[in-house]
Amino acid sequence: MSFETAATPEAAIDRLERLYEEARGALRSDLQRFFETGEPPTPEQRERYRYPMLRVSYEPSKLPAATRRGYAKFAAPGIYSTTVTQPAEFRSYLLDQLKPLVAEYGAMIETGISQQEIPYPYALEGGDELGRGKITAAELARYFPTPLLALVGDEIADGTFDIVEGEPRPLSLFDAVRVDYSLRRLVHYTGTDWRAVQPWVLLTNYHRYVDQFVRLGLAEIEAGTAEALVAPGGIRIDRDGVDVSAAERVMSAPWHRFQMPAYHLIRKDGDGVTLVNIGVGPSNAKNITDHLAVLRPNCWLMVGHCGGLRQTQIIGDYVLAHAYLRQDGILDELVPPDIPIPALAEVQVALQQAAADITGEKGDTLKQRLRTGTVVTQDDRNWELRWTKERRRINLSRAIAVDMESGTIAAQSISGRKGASSCERFSGRSCASPENDG
Repeated sequence: MSFETAATPEAAIDRLERLYEEARGALRSDLQRFFETGEPPTPEQRERYRYPMLRVSYEPSKLPAATRRGYAKFAAPGIYSTTVTQPAEFRSYLLDQLKPLVAEYGAMIETGISQQEIPYPYALEGGDELGRGKITAAELARYFPTPLLALVGDEIADGTFDIVEGEPRPLSLFDAVRVDYSLRRLVHYTGTDWRAVQPWVLLTNYHRYVDQFVRLGLAEIEAGTAEALVAPGGIRIDRDGVDVSAAERVMSAPWHRFQMPAYHLIRKDGDGVTLVNIGVGPSNAKNITDHLAVLRPNCWLMVGHCGGLRQTQIIGDYVLAHAYLRQDGILDELVPPDIPIPALAEVQVALQQAAADITGEKGDTLKQRLRTGTVVTQDDRNWELRWTKERRRINLSRAIAVDMESGTIAAQSISGRKGASSCERFSGRSCASPENDG
C-alpha cells in the first residue's frame, strides 16, 4: 500500500489507527484459524502483518519560528520516519508532537505500511503467546512472525544510532516493536495493564509507601477527586466500591506474584499517579524505567529510604537530592560516572515548597528536617564494609546520603535519553540511619 499525504495531524493518526487495526486484526484472525484448524497463513496473508509507518518531511522555505521547546522540533531538513504501534492509545502524545511540526515548520506528514512485521505475541492479549491446546510456541514460530532481539534496541535513545546518508532519520526514540516489547514487559513485571499507567510516576522500594498510597487513593476516590484505584491482578476500586473493606481488598491483590507490583490512581483530568514498588538495586531501577519510557510519562520520582552520611542528620530527615554521584555500574558506557547528573531546578523548588506546605514550616525551621545535597547511588548494599576505601570519594563529592536506585533513574532521564522531555531526576528519601560522617 502506497504512502498517503495527510491533510492534518489528526487525519494522519486516523489512518495509522485503521492500518494498525487491519494488520493486527488479520494476524489475530489467522492465529485463531491456526489454533482451530492448524491451517497456516499463506505468504500473501503474512504480508498483511505489518506495522504502519509514520513519515514526516521537512524542507524549509523560510526560517522556522524560534522555540526553546525540548521536543517537536527538527535538527535538520530531511525525511524522518518510524513505525507505530497502538496509535489509538498514543493519539494524544502523537498529536502533541506532530501539531507543532506542521504549524511551525510546515512539515508534510505521510502514512503507509512498513516492512516491520508485528510479532504474533504482541497481537494477543490473553496470554496465548506460548501456544494454545495442542499448538506449541515452536509451531507458531514456523508460520508467524516472532520477537527477534536483533530488531529490538535502544540505539536511538542511547545516542549510538548511525545516521545513514540518503536514508530517513529516526522520528522517535522507540519504534513499534521496541514499544510493544516494553508494553508486554510492563504487564509481566507490574501485574497491571500498561494502559493503566498514569503520566506521573512514583517509584519506591518499600511496601509501606504502597500502604500510604492506597490510603491516599481511596480517600481521593471517596472525596470525588479521583475516579479509581487499580491494583495488581486487575483489581479496581471506584466510587461505588469504596467502603470499609476497600483497603483490605486492594492489599489482598496478588501483588506477591509480580516482581514490581504497580498501583494506579486514575483521575478524570488524566492527571493521575502511578506507584511502582520496584524492589532494591540499580538493575531493577534501570529495568522498569527502560519499559516505562515508551509511555513517555511526564515525570518519574524515586521515593524511599537512604542512609545519611553526616552527623548532623537524624533518622526521619527528608533528603532532597540536587545531584547524583553514580557508583551503580549500570550505564557507565552510555553515561560515564564522571558526568554530573543534576536535578531539575523547577521540580526541586516544587518539592521543597510541598514540604513547607505539609509541615507548615519555613526558613531555618524547615531546614532542620530537610537536607539538600549530593546522593551517592551504590550497586553494593554492603558498601560500608569497605568504608576506608569509599570515604575519600564521598568526602570529595560532599555527599549527604547513599542509596541504590536514584542515580540510575537520573541517568535514565538525562537529556531526555529515556524519560519524557519533562522527566526529572529526584529522590526524595527519608534518612534511615545517620551513618559515618565524612
